[in-house]
Amino acid sequence: MSSRSPFHRRDFRLLLLGQTTTQLGTQVSGVAIPLLAVVTLDASPLQLGLVTASGTVAFALIGLPAGAWIDRRRRRPLLVAADAARAALLATIPLAAFLGTLTIAQLMIVSLLAGVARVFFDVGYQSYLPSVVGRAGLLHGNAAMETVRACGQVAGPGAGGWAVTVLGAANVVLAQAVTFAVSAASLLAIRAPEPPPRPRQGSLVAEVGEGLAFVARTRVLRATAITSAAGNFSFAIASAASFVFMVRTLGLAPGAIGLVLAAGSLAALAGAALTPRLARRVGSARVIWLSLAVTGPVGLLGPLAQPGWAVALLVAGTAAGELGQIVYAVTNVSLRQRLCPERMLGRVNATMRFLMMGLFPLGALLGGVIGEAAGPRQALWAAAVVILLSPLPVYAALRGIRDAEDVAPWDGP
Repeated sequence: MSSRSPFHRRDFRLLLLGQTTTQLGTQVSGVAIPLLAVVTLDASPLQLGLVTASGTVAFALIGLPAGAWIDRRRRRPLLVAADAARAALLATIPLAAFLGTLTIAQLMIVSLLAGVARVFFDVGYQSYLPSVVGRAGLLHGNAAMETVRACGQVAGPGAGGWAVTVLGAANVVLAQAVTFAVSAASLLAIRAPEPPPRPRQGSLVAEVGEGLAFVARTRVLRATAITSAAGNFSFAIASAASFVFMVRTLGLAPGAIGLVLAAGSLAALAGAALTPRLARRVGSARVIWLSLAVTGPVGLLGPLAQPGWAVALLVAGTAAGELGQIVYAVTNVSLRQRLCPERMLGRVNATMRFLMMGLFPLGALLGGVIGEAAGPRQALWAAAVVILLSPLPVYAALRGIRDAEDVAPWDGP
């Protein structure tokens, strides 16, 4: 094992354990909740888009101040609280189903509140990882975490589709609630010291502005924010239509949907595991844009899928998209963590998440509107075109640069 590998660290293994259970549960419920809305509650594409948008609108509403707030506090207690809150919120879904009171409105409310907790977890987690693995271990640490996420994507959808068939969608959501509780317990067991929170240096508005300025004036971060926002916008458009497309256009049963998603996610697993090797061979900066430029055109196969054997086109398009996004995510986040000073990491991560996720609710609503007006296949075409164009900004910023170490950390005064 490389001396730079984080796996010899007990605290990293605990962090990995929590993320393993959480990602498996997330992927299981990622199948269960849309199927619960579409099959059990007979949701339209627009209603499914509203449920999806509810889960991400918090990034647009509180994402920026959350980053400044996180920079003033130790991050591990925030991560524990976020996991505990999500566990409690998700547990209300099977309870309501048991009582016969579950509605689309409740799914939206739970998604909204869980989204608030997710804002603090996602921003805090990306800011906390350097304290556990050190900056030298960031690429390997992020690759390991994305490998875990990809493993959950491989096992989760198949298990979710099967579990929905056997147990019912509402009951399956309980699995994710339990996994969030396990993640909170593993975080509590971590002993790695965090740097002391920085003292308050000004108003919350001024500190938010400092994070925005850092991203705006650093050319590479500005470009990756645009590319990442485009990728998330594409995913949001597709999220409002993909399950409707698979259930009503392709005629797939829940178990088959789980297998389609799991098969596509095998590419993500391979991509996450191979990212450090690809970064060494291609260049840790060059691979950021190249991963999207190579896989984007293959994603155009997805909307061409038809009932029968032509479902394989959807599998191929999904696999290509997962492969490109996983390699991009690992290398992009590692570059950001390397460029950003520790004292601003929470604000910069929050700014990036705000820019990336702020358009997600609009994308989900747009996907629902397109799906309602023109059909789910047309919504998937719109998503595929957006992802095809997404690597252009980051290519322009990193053109001619091979490795992350060669990227200037600050392009402004």
